[in-house]
Amino acid sequence: MNVSTNPWIWISAILTLGIFSFLYKENPFYRVCEHLFVGISNGYSITFVWHRILMPTLINPVARGERLWLILVAIIGALYFTRFIPRISWLVRIPIAIVMGYGAGASIPRAIDASIIEQLKATVITRSTFETIYAGLWAIIIFIGVIATISYFFFSRERKGILKPLSYLGIIFIMLGFGASFGYTVMARISLLIGRLTFLLRDWLGIIK
Repeated sequence: MNVSTNPWIWISAILTLGIFSFLYKENPFYRVCEHLFVGISNGYSITFVWHRILMPTLINPVARGERLWLILVAIIGALYFTRFIPRISWLVRIPIAIVMGYGAGASIPRAIDASIIEQLKATVITRSTFETIYAGLWAIIIFIGVIATISYFFFSRERKGILKPLSYLGIIFIMLGFGASFGYTVMARISLLIGRLTFLLRDWLGIIK
């Protein structure tokens, strides 16, 4: 056992144990660590935005007399703070509307391309798909899964004939997709837990190597 003498490792370990203490019950030790984490995160975010975004892209260019149109952008952005002034809080709708409109215009074409067009391309079976038996088999499974899943959400007709078993098959593919997503999420969280336990047992206490 080779306990670390680095004070920063001790601070990290104590804060980690403070967060883990919530597994027993909520307590003042946990709340202190939680508030400290939130405060440091907010402080870092504000500092990052100021030094890495506002200063190089807004304040410095305007101070040099360049891109003066950014002053208008800064005024529109400052309207967010009117939310704290009840008499003129309605002005906050202006930057929100601009952000929502720009975000929708920028993201919808990309979402259609990534989630629909590219998915359709990946579903189409061509001769090159069967370069190997393994690849061809998976291509057929994906094609059947897409058709079955779409048929499950087709509500314009009563589920009779081929549509009935196909929609049931779609339920199976949907559950497989949800299960895989949930399993991936759990695996990611367990990976984070393993990382913190490794830090405690190796870097702090020196029990493992």
